[in-house]
Amino acid sequence: MFHTKVGPSIPDVLAPALKPLLEAIAHLTQQISQIDKSIEGLILERYPEAQVLQQVPGVGPLISLTFILTIGDPQRFKKSRQIGPYLGLVPRQRESGERNPQLGISKSGNQYLRQLLVNGSQYILGFRGSDTDLRRWGLAKAGIGNRSARKRAVVAVARRLAVLLHRLWVTGEVYIPLRAA
Repeated sequence: MFHTKVGPSIPDVLAPALKPLLEAIAHLTQQISQIDKSIEGLILERYPEAQVLQQVPGVGPLISLTFILTIGDPQRFKKSRQIGPYLGLVPRQRESGERNPQLGISKSGNQYLRQLLVNGSQYILGFRGSDTDLRRWGLAKAGIGNRSARKRAVVAVARRLAVLLHRLWVTGEVYIPLRAA
């Protein structure tokens, strides 16, 4: 924990000013831990299908529970691919004659779930992400060095992650990280 590691190394001159901040950090850390435990308990009691979604690396209790509560009924989508546009993870369109500009995502749907999916996809594409087909696809899409390509890849992986989570929820399958290998 941050507050236990930093506390002893604070100089005596700064201690009166920083000790209350460390106590606040300790209190917040404890509250966050309690909320995490209550979310996990809620999943065990009322939403066991969220555990199926947590098979995917980068998807924890918060993402899986939010996904289930936001979507509600998985049967309302005939195809899992329809979940991306529902969550606003597809590019906006503004075609005019011969021009077809590349625009940002539509941002329709639940903003919180979209943000969580993007965070999950950043974890998948980050250095801590485990080797999966989704990660390989996203890294290939990101290319090397281009910042805007990386952003587009993160959103594309978030869209694919949403499709994957919906598919796992509907079928109850076991997730296979490297299906192509």
